[in-house]
Amino acid sequence: MFFQFEADFVNNLRCIPMQVRLKLDTCGVKLKLHHWHQFSQTQREELVHKPCETPEQIAAYRSYLQNLVRQHTGSPAKELEIDPHPPWLNPREIPQQLQEKASEFRIAITLNQWAKLTPRQRFALIKLSRPSHENKNFYPALEEFGIVS
Repeated sequence: MFFQFEADFVNNLRCIPMQVRLKLDTCGVKLKLHHWHQFSQTQREELVHKPCETPEQIAAYRSYLQNLVRQHTGSPAKELEIDPHPPWLNPREIPQQLQEKASEFRIAITLNQWAKLTPRQRFALIKLSRPSHENKNFYPALEEFGIVS
């Protein structure tokens, strides 16, 4: 369920794992790390395991999450616009920022490699390639996903 490159923090869920980040983007909620740290271990695990795929599940996830944030902080988390065509669901186009990040490592991700990745793997690479993200796991993710050996 978790990626290998997350192994150093998923046991205690001290950071927001990629599968929760994907759910956040899916339901349109900007959860900050300080929000996450206020949740109990049980609440964090619930956010990991709670489904967030169908329109009903997405709405329920958003509601559950916003209630948690309100309960701990007194106000809801910021809501984000939900991309109706997120790039991780498009196996035919590699995002430019991802290509640029890969080129920093002298790696060119092919369209064939991109298409073979799961949407969750594509999501992780997109997130890890963002300039605002700590990128130490980008190369380990490339290795884990079989793009480099």
